[in-house]
Amino acid sequence: MNNAARGHSSATLYEASKLPCACDPGLRPAWPGAKVAGPAFTVRGVGGDNLALHHAVLQAPVGSVLVADMQGAEHGHWGEILAAAAQHHGIAGLVIDGGVRDVDEMSRMDFPVFSRSVSVVGTAKDYPGDFTSPVRVGGVTVRTGDLVVGDSDGVVVLPHAAAKAVLDRADQRVADEQRILGEISNGKSTLEIYSL
Repeated sequence: MNNAARGHSSATLYEASKLPCACDPGLRPAWPGAKVAGPAFTVRGVGGDNLALHHAVLQAPVGSVLVADMQGAEHGHWGEILAAAAQHHGIAGLVIDGGVRDVDEMSRMDFPVFSRSVSVVGTAKDYPGDFTSPVRVGGVTVRTGDLVVGDSDGVVVLPHAAAKAVLDRADQRVADEQRILGEISNGKSTLEIYSL
């Protein structure tokens, strides 16, 4: 995970945000240990067609996270070849509301992918994609430039305008949690700490 999220987990950012920014739990890491953070580059595609993703790899800025709306289609829209091309172009990772394949290969490449499903079903290559519109992924509206963070707990999307304030609150939340963990190691109960 890069510095875009200051090393904060998706859970910490979600709690600090006080926003409905968590993608539904159906979007999961395609391989264990996948982590990604960076500005979104949105891709509106068509389920069962991956031409938009081929175009997105060439259009997305270095360091961005492709966020693709493929209508949840259970097709292998993305695999080893696209992951290799994306890495070559400096793309940080992929969050796709749809299916992927070649997850073992992507794990070995350390290319982070978060998807709705894993599927060997092939795709057409007809629809070139829309890269100018917001997309809806995992139940969350995403715009290019929003901060996307994914890890083992899930995926969160912070609106660009709110990201810095949320990151500052997350810094404070981590400091508070470290203090609480210290109190627990000194014998305090969570009931005492939280005045429950």
